[in-house]
Amino acid sequence: MPDQELLSTEPATGAVLWRHPIGDADTEVAIARASWAAWAARPLAVRIEALRRFANVVRQRADAFTDLLARETGKPLWEARTEVETVIAKVDISVTSYSERTGQRRIEAPMNTRLALRHKPHGVLAVLGPYNFPAHLPNGHIVPALLAGNAVVFKPSEKTPASGAFLVECFHAAGIPEGCIRLLIGGPDQGKALASHPDIDGLLFTGSANTGIALNRQFAARPEKILALEMGGNNPILVWNTPDLYSAAVLVVQSAFTTAGQRCTAARRLIVDEKLFEPLMAELNKLIGRLIIGEPHADPQPFMGPVIDNNTADMLTESFLTLSTMGGRPLRHMERLIENRPFLTPGVVDMTEAREKVDVELFGPILQVFRKTSFEDAIAEANDTRYGLSASLVSQDPRLYDQFWANIRAGIVNWNKPTNGASSAAPFGGVGWSGNHRPSAYYAADYCAYPVVSSESEQARAAMGVGLRDA
Repeated sequence: MPDQELLSTEPATGAVLWRHPIGDADTEVAIARASWAAWAARPLAVRIEALRRFANVVRQRADAFTDLLARETGKPLWEARTEVETVIAKVDISVTSYSERTGQRRIEAPMNTRLALRHKPHGVLAVLGPYNFPAHLPNGHIVPALLAGNAVVFKPSEKTPASGAFLVECFHAAGIPEGCIRLLIGGPDQGKALASHPDIDGLLFTGSANTGIALNRQFAARPEKILALEMGGNNPILVWNTPDLYSAAVLVVQSAFTTAGQRCTAARRLIVDEKLFEPLMAELNKLIGRLIIGEPHADPQPFMGPVIDNNTADMLTESFLTLSTMGGRPLRHMERLIENRPFLTPGVVDMTEAREKVDVELFGPILQVFRKTSFEDAIAEANDTRYGLSASLVSQDPRLYDQFWANIRAGIVNWNKPTNGASSAAPFGGVGWSGNHRPSAYYAADYCAYPVVSSESEQARAAMGVGLRDA
């Protein structure tokens, strides 16, 4: 039956790329539940070696993985290749992180007693992955979870299931027990069934704020389950007191339009000194006009491909029109390049004089511009959001950066760098609607195992000197 099968199509062409029967959450969780204890009982060195074999498998299959990621997401080959490289690099980063963040320690204690700090896995962890980085982002949960001794049930986005399936195949090919990394194919119903399953011990989520907030409410009554949320951002990039406006424009374009704007760290808002507005817009317009937008395998390689599907493209074009009806002044109109295909040109709109503003994550190549006359007002504008993931300042003045760093509300604060491109060797996360204070990347080890403190002595020696009657 068609409704029992999930199809994946290529955004650039509309061709069917992959199909697979829809899975069952109960079945996958039961298999993981039966398998995790044996995996957790293996020595850490064995788990490390298995995950290093996984990295080697991905390395051997890198070309096929790159091609699949590019076809299924629409991102250019150069970007898909970078994603595969981050999957490989995640293993060594996670091994170092596990040792540093959750390693065993001895703590000073009174004579004849020792205090030991160790960590235990939670058990079965569910991972819900997004479509923009369908390998890298779920892998950032899965590798540290397996390293800590958990079993994982992974449900990829229904928009990129083939990439998720390829990732799981690499784990199995490396000798990770099949029961310890399970693949659940399906749509929202399967995701809800997995998230609400009584036999999972936690959920690691990357996706929209609305879904994350719903999960937060759902888990509020289940404090025994770990919940890690990464929910995106409405990120600002400020341009202030800088003579090199070409470089500033490059940083803005890289921040706002890499991956067709489909990054949680993408710049959604450009906040610029009123005095720099006209010359910066001139540079920005020239640069946007030179961007190659095309299918993943095009030659020369495009800067950006399509957004994920036609529904998303329709939503984004409607959102751009809505910003205009709210009083925004289009500086560069968003255009649909190919009828019935989700290729969009970047849209830029000046919202300085708009009657109202919307604090939403428009997940695509839309940039809102705000002109300000004081740096204090610029910071206030940057902080005028429920989100708090990433923020960047483009300026030649280190004093402004000190002020910016001290006052901006974000988990990633950059200077003369894009808002995106975060390192896996550092913690990744934000505040507000961007997460629930469980940063991922290097700090993923923190939510994949829990600390156990033991007071230990080899002999039972005890005495009571207070509160007893004479014998």
